[in-house]
Amino acid sequence: MDNRLEQYVLTHIDPEPPHLRKLGRDVHLRLLYPRMCSGHLQGRLLKMLTAMIAPQRVLEIGTYAGYSALCIAEGLPTGGHVDTVEIDDEMEDFIRRQFAADHAGERITLHIGDIAEIAPTLPAPYDLIYMDANKRTYLETFEMVRPLVRPGGFIIADNTLWDGKVTDPENNRDAQTRGIIAFNDAVAADPTLEKVILPLRDGLTLIRVKSC
Repeated sequence: MDNRLEQYVLTHIDPEPPHLRKLGRDVHLRLLYPRMCSGHLQGRLLKMLTAMIAPQRVLEIGTYAGYSALCIAEGLPTGGHVDTVEIDDEMEDFIRRQFAADHAGERITLHIGDIAEIAPTLPAPYDLIYMDANKRTYLETFEMVRPLVRPGGFIIADNTLWDGKVTDPENNRDAQTRGIIAFNDAVAADPTLEKVILPLRDGLTLIRVKSC
């Protein structure tokens, strides 16, 4: 999508809430790798998908600056809650400030650490899991958290097209690309999962865990 088309899309969807616009500016001014922040379009999609699924309990793996967690929390029904896990402890103060600045942050519990260590302590089952974790171990993370999703629940995985590298044999030697390819192949081959890849930004895979 070129810049003109992207701007057209952004002017024809719901506006970015002011607190998230400020968060996005802070990310670009203060943090490395600002592209990791979900941003306006993906954020509004996450909010809408959450509202459509209406989960009471959500697990997010990898929140970076907290933007995606706030979007998910915004779409929750009454009584809904998000557990979000971030491995980078240097991000903790920044994230907590963002959550404290918006009422949606009251619906979020931040866990700092490795999901492999935190997962056994979490109160499963979840209705929805949003994955944006280490791409090198994407499949391993998916296999670890899949049992935490209730039958009929959903998993959303980010970055599953990885700048198109998934189709480029020259990049298959890269550990992150190999991790995404392994994840995509495993999900595609699993008959117990319904799945669709949206070519939005860096690729977003929607997965439903079948009830039987």
